[in-house]
Amino acid sequence: MNEYEKLIEKILNHFAGDNFKAELARAKKEFFENSGTLDEHSEYYELRMSQFYDWYFFTRELSGYGQTPLEACLLERELRFSDEEMKTLEILKQARHSVFEFIKIKGADVYIKDLLANKKIVVKSSPWIFGFAEEELFEARLIPHGDTFIFTRGFCFHPELAKKFILDEVKRHRKDPDLDPDVMMLRLIKMRFKYEQYKHVNPEMIYTNDGKLGL
Repeated sequence: MNEYEKLIEKILNHFAGDNFKAELARAKKEFFENSGTLDEHSEYYELRMSQFYDWYFFTRELSGYGQTPLEACLLERELRFSDEEMKTLEILKQARHSVFEFIKIKGADVYIKDLLANKKIVVKSSPWIFGFAEEELFEARLIPHGDTFIFTRGFCFHPELAKKFILDEVKRHRKDPDLDPDVMMLRLIKMRFKYEQYKHVNPEMIYTNDGKLGL
């Protein structure tokens, strides 16, 4: 576990603790709404929970705070941070959240393209080099680390047949600054959940704006 994961865990232990049980339940309902029952025995369970906690920590504003746990942690008297943790906290606030296109792997370096920013990135010496496939797009968060980045654990890989729909959505968000890409990416995650549920259904019938599947 790196220093970023340790600090995220420390903060999440607070905001997922007894005083935030109701908040956590509301957040889970919001995140998993329309995406099927969360099965603890599913092969995707741990990945889905990693996606949830990334979203809960980095994106979702806490009720009554108007801030995410990442932003609100300094308001909590129970939480104390060392000077090093404060530096790490500032780096976490610079995390990049986007839809990415896989380019290649060279050694342990992962070459990707941030589609929302239209920028190529190299994640150097990445411990995560498996699961990437050409023609598949994926949603992830990158934490700045020196001259490179570190992936958080909440990857969401989308099927190849969803690529055209996702690229169209990304293009629409790049053109309109009033649109919230985090809302789009949460919807895409729910579509991925739906795809897991209905493997017999063509992904193009799930990744669509016609709303037939409630997404």
